[in-house]
Amino acid sequence: MNRLATHIVTEFVLLGFPGRWEIQIFLFSLFWVVYALALLGNGAITCAVRWDPRLHSPMYFLLGNFAFLEIWYVSSTVPNMLVNILSKTQAISFSGCFLQFHFFFSLGTAECLFLAVIVYLAICHPLHYPTIMTRKLCGTLVSLCWLIGFLGYPIPIFFISQLPFCGPNIIDHFLCDMDPLMALSCAPAPITEFIFYTQSSFVLFFNYVDSSIYTLLFRAVFQAPSAAGRRKDFSICGSHLAVVSLFYGTVMVMYVSPTYGISTLMQKILTLVYSIMIPFLNPLIYSLCNKDRKLALRNVLFGMRISQNSQAKDVSYFQVLMKNKVEMRKFFQWSFVLILTS
Repeated sequence: MNRLATHIVTEFVLLGFPGRWEIQIFLFSLFWVVYALALLGNGAITCAVRWDPRLHSPMYFLLGNFAFLEIWYVSSTVPNMLVNILSKTQAISFSGCFLQFHFFFSLGTAECLFLAVIVYLAICHPLHYPTIMTRKLCGTLVSLCWLIGFLGYPIPIFFISQLPFCGPNIIDHFLCDMDPLMALSCAPAPITEFIFYTQSSFVLFFNYVDSSIYTLLFRAVFQAPSAAGRRKDFSICGSHLAVVSLFYGTVMVMYVSPTYGISTLMQKILTLVYSIMIPFLNPLIYSLCNKDRKLALRNVLFGMRISQNSQAKDVSYFQVLMKNKVEMRKFFQWSFVLILTS
């Protein structure tokens, strides 16, 4: 009889960042500005790759898809969070919560795969990059990133949505995440949790691969012939490493290591880093460090006419160096940096 009288949850309440009204207005303004800049940066990259003929190459096509992904990834959480900051009820429907859950994890998984592909091709195979990175291979890799990201989580999320949620319905977070939803379930689901976290851990295994690759990269940077060159290359590679480490580090803390000893506020901050700050920083890291990309972005944003006299492409530099065996060792050291700035 008590089981029949149990209240079934039809909506959830996202507490977000509770505080005084002045603090809420400040947070709303801050998140709105970061969200707008993230949309502007990633949108400009997507349009530049689409419209500028000089960027019609496989690597730029990969970066363009990555920027397009970032637009949807940041949009899966921030608009609802901004609405909730100004809302009195802060409610989200049951179906809306799990829909956000699905898109947030699917797009996040695709981002992990895109980062792994970009770093692996650019650093692990710099000597063979011009020959192996064909349009067909690039299209296949992009399609796999999207398909694996979106086909990996529907079944686990469906089983989580079928769990009984009897109340309370308050989620002390600004989005619908795994741990808060499982904490609200009336019945334990250890098998579902195990499958979900095993799948997440498998995807995040690319973190180990990227960390190993960046170790090789920094070794090559520190072997640069001049101090000025080392400083310049370290500033470029350091920004790449900082963003990748922030993304993978915060995601691993949230979904691989136990979060029971982490405060709720710290979990929200960590989620902000990989869900909002990383999409905001990636356009700066992956585009503004290269002359051709900066000129293409200027052309998209301001309609400026750009001179066709750009620097020679990295492929030509590869060919010149390969002809001289004496320069092979220097070429191997510098190829890591050249691909990142291509």
